[in-house]
Amino acid sequence: MSGFKSLKKKETESAGIFRPFEKLKKLLESKSFPLAPFRGEIFSVKKVDVEPNHPEYEQKLFIKAMAGVTPIPRGKYIEEDDDDDIVEVRLPIHFDEDTDDETMSQLRNLVESGSGFIVADTSEYIEGTGYCDNPEIARRLHQGDFSIQAYIDLHGMGVEAAQETFDEFIKDAIIKGKRAVLIVHGRGLSSPAMPILKSKVQDWLSRGPWRKWIIAFSSARSCDGGTGATYVLLRKTPFTKRLRKKYKRKN
Repeated sequence: MSGFKSLKKKETESAGIFRPFEKLKKLLESKSFPLAPFRGEIFSVKKVDVEPNHPEYEQKLFIKAMAGVTPIPRGKYIEEDDDDDIVEVRLPIHFDEDTDDETMSQLRNLVESGSGFIVADTSEYIEGTGYCDNPEIARRLHQGDFSIQAYIDLHGMGVEAAQETFDEFIKDAIIKGKRAVLIVHGRGLSSPAMPILKSKVQDWLSRGPWRKWIIAFSSARSCDGGTGATYVLLRKTPFTKRLRKKYKRKN
């Protein structure tokens, strides 16, 4: 009877679920001890405000970075703290007060009145001379050595209307014996590729039927429209093919 009971017990244990870590769990529970309550501070994460991208943001960063910095005096000498030696500080020429004042004065005159602006030094400047004419004439024309006797404004016109107006104007100037005239065409800044009217006027003066009447042309001075206008110096008589051949024989 006792043998039957022991057999029954073994069968029951073998039929149970296999728990390999059960004894380890009991061992850990017997060796464990309670933790003391936490008495330290709980640190919270502080939210950092990110300032929007506005003009004052960089200035604020610069002020923070320069906090505690002592500026160098405007004079040319400062003293060192270590041995009290006098150290000469040579400022670059562009930091000199007199030079800085002069530069600001020139810039102010340029903005307010255009003084100091040289049209001939810009990429928009144009000039040209007729056959066998001295290029110096175009430079003199630009400098204002010839008094302007008439002008026409083509600004805002279409190419066809502008050419008709241009032809009538040059024809009338020749008939009336006018020598120096002004053609306003604009700079063409709104044109997608290149200034249309300006380039057309240049073509009409150098390649069109009126070229034999042209001694020279050049961009105007700032007071007369700058590169948005062109001075034209006309001949008394046209430079015909016969005159061209005659000039070639002489040279």
